[in-house]
Amino acid sequence: MTETTSLTTDEIRQAPKVALHDHLDGGLRPQTVIELADACGYTDLPSRDAAKLGTWFRDAADSGSLPRYLETFDHTIAVMQTADALRRVAAETVEDLAADGVVYAETRYAPEQHLRNGLSLDEVVEAVNAGCREGEERAAAAGHFIKVGTLVTAMRQNTEPGHSLKIAELAVRHRDSGVAGFDIAGPELGFGPDLHADAFKYLREQFFRFTIHAGEADGPSSIAAALLNGADRLGHGVRIIEDIEFTEDDAKLGRIAAYVRDKRIALEVCPSSNLQTGIAETIAQHPVQKLYELDFNVTVSCDNRLMSGTSMSREFGLLAENFGWDLSDLELVALNAIDAAFLAHDVRDAIADQIINGYADLRGDEDD
Repeated sequence: MTETTSLTTDEIRQAPKVALHDHLDGGLRPQTVIELADACGYTDLPSRDAAKLGTWFRDAADSGSLPRYLETFDHTIAVMQTADALRRVAAETVEDLAADGVVYAETRYAPEQHLRNGLSLDEVVEAVNAGCREGEERAAAAGHFIKVGTLVTAMRQNTEPGHSLKIAELAVRHRDSGVAGFDIAGPELGFGPDLHADAFKYLREQFFRFTIHAGEADGPSSIAAALLNGADRLGHGVRIIEDIEFTEDDAKLGRIAAYVRDKRIALEVCPSSNLQTGIAETIAQHPVQKLYELDFNVTVSCDNRLMSGTSMSREFGLLAENFGWDLSDLELVALNAIDAAFLAHDVRDAIADQIINGYADLRGDEDD
């Protein structure tokens, strides 16, 4: 049942936001995909009209067909094989997030997917980091503050001995030039975190933070494995709901769910994306509201803005429409996210203050 909300579209757009789960290869502008395809001679795009291409990406992601969903990334990754392309995509990602009211973001990508034209892993990371800094500068020139870190990702289906460890070492090597953390992505079911235990052990030894995709395509056992390997956050994590027993007037948390809630482990919830992967049929049926009401450490992100045809403002708007979220709810979720961000304490505090002041301005709070 849809709740009433007093929030306007403009208020939601202006509200300071924090995006922790944003895939670089899932957030390109359709026109950029076309231009990069022309530049590199890629001829397999389903359309060369930007509006039609954007619609195709959303329809393919909505199709219910996993092969067709994965095909969408074949196209974006194909045009992200040079340093110039990576830098452009990263800069535009930062610009687009900033224009949508995002003050801090972590964008993730797998360097191993961008080596077809001869780039090294380090050159990929350097290009993306440079693009992020360029995007921050462009955003500032347009009057928008944003800070962006990157998450270097290993593809979990690549189980070649030492592979994910090599990617973890790459992330740590660039920790002082823009890389904020590490992640594993790809097919969750059948490729659990234990397959990459050596990488996670190395990261813990280096005191380097990481998140793990878990609780999206697999259930609480996958979440448990992520926690046992030391995950600081859970990518998606919404299937923790399966470890909660609901009665008419109560909810009994299982051991894993209680641990996640009590330890304040952040859930990187991506509502629209979760509909596309079958977690719920509608936003109104999405677990996010029950988890929020049970005081889990809920954060909200987009996952893949191009494939879901979405933005942070749209995601918050859907939650406001369906669950009656107001500015206080949006503020709490933003503060949850900045507290879970892979940032130095003083930087987190400074951005948290900016978030608090931004919401106070939107509410018209009077200074004491």
